[in-house]
Amino acid sequence: MNHQSAVKGDDPNFFEMVTYYYNRAVDLLVDRLAATESSHVVAGSIEERQEKIRDVFNFIMPCNHILEVTFPIRRDNGKAEVITGYRVQHSQHRTPCKGGIRYSDEVHLDEVKALAALMTFKCSVVDVPFGGAKAGVKIDPRQYSIGELEKITRRFAVELAKKGFLGTGVDVPAPDMGTGEREMAWIADTYRLTLGYNDLNANACVTGKPISQGGIHGRTPATGRGIYYALKYFSNNASIMSMIGLTPGIKNKTFILQGFGNVGLYGSIYLHDHGAVMTGVIERDGSIYNPNGINPHDLQKYREEHGTIVGYPHAEPTSENLLEAECDILVPAASEIQITADNAEKIKAKIIAEGANGPTTPKADQILINRNRLVIPDLYANAGGVTVSYFEWLKNLNHVSFGRLTFKYEEDSNYLLLGSVQKSLERTFTENGRNILPILPSEEFKERIAGASEKDIVHSGLAYTMRRSAKNIINTAEAFDLGLDFRTAAFIHSIGKIYTTYKEAGGAYSSSHLG
Repeated sequence: MNHQSAVKGDDPNFFEMVTYYYNRAVDLLVDRLAATESSHVVAGSIEERQEKIRDVFNFIMPCNHILEVTFPIRRDNGKAEVITGYRVQHSQHRTPCKGGIRYSDEVHLDEVKALAALMTFKCSVVDVPFGGAKAGVKIDPRQYSIGELEKITRRFAVELAKKGFLGTGVDVPAPDMGTGEREMAWIADTYRLTLGYNDLNANACVTGKPISQGGIHGRTPATGRGIYYALKYFSNNASIMSMIGLTPGIKNKTFILQGFGNVGLYGSIYLHDHGAVMTGVIERDGSIYNPNGINPHDLQKYREEHGTIVGYPHAEPTSENLLEAECDILVPAASEIQITADNAEKIKAKIIAEGANGPTTPKADQILINRNRLVIPDLYANAGGVTVSYFEWLKNLNHVSFGRLTFKYEEDSNYLLLGSVQKSLERTFTENGRNILPILPSEEFKERIAGASEKDIVHSGLAYTMRRSAKNIINTAEAFDLGLDFRTAAFIHSIGKIYTTYKEAGGAYSSSHLG
């Protein structure tokens, strides 16, 4: 299937979807670059310049390395089972490669390739200096004991390390669907005891670890928090909101969430805490709806006690397809290919914030744009996780927590500042016999007087990254006259930087890259 067929009604697979979006951006970017590149960089006629530039983009899209492994484990009942796993390194234009490990019985190679490619472009969009990668182990983690999961995780880590697919400066995994801090701690420990036994920076071989194992405060909710920031910055743009018929801001807007996992949970919490109203939740075992709002904090407590959202007393169960229900914002935060040509015409939400990877097919994407719907693309919307993973990686390489070296200095400086103000006022007014009351910090200042904690720094860095990236995407859409097609704008902004990386390294047209 060529990339054009993906938007003509055919059913593309996931990697073909990503390729289509990529090529749509390339088609626009090649013409612009051919017209603006200096002649000493790309010589020849416009057509020759276009061909040379397109050659570079042609080798950016394919995956560089693909690993498939199989290994046996002994289950608790004594039976042997063969496990299949994949790791795909999409690009080494920056190193290390970065991308999560998911555990799912639906894992397949095409999915892992697509996710790895998205990671490359996602990292570039938010200026995180990693190449993209992804891994998947074909198991349903709910069907295995903790001991069995540890066997699988540690053995998979060994297989990755042996083949050069795990290492601090080579390939750095993270959690994804079906994995979390526990699995990342197992991987880090396995690497330290094997290939990384003599590596001072071995702990940086993986991110998303528990705090006690070198993790960073704010990593677990990072992707969900990033979704909130994405919605905040786009919804505060009055021009964009006027195009879709909504008032600016998040407060009092209704949203429906698909997927109450880690991403959906924290995304809904931050939206709820800033005034949005969650009216529906879609999960694999059932959906619930309450037009007056569902409190995600309370829903999470119920799920922890019952293992499901089904039966939650403050919402009604529903068989209605909530993807198509009335709301201002739809947050698909489950799996890929959920919004298709079959349901895109029925979606009533004015904003779709893609918390999942690849939830919207190219045909559906075009339908939504034509209907004046704002799609905040996965490439940007769910980049909070990899952004904070980058902060964790830096923390592990620096061997010190953010803020630790400056806490006392900043606290002393702030008290000295208050004292300086006090003395200045006393010099000015006491000559006239007026008493000056002590200058006391406000409650808000008291909370910050000791300086920024690690969590403060992480939240600040993530907010800045998401704000700057949103601005760049919006500016790119305006520069290319793309209207509401912010997905293409995000790809253009991303792959343009990757192209520049090759060009400025002196290798974009060299024999080392093009043969």
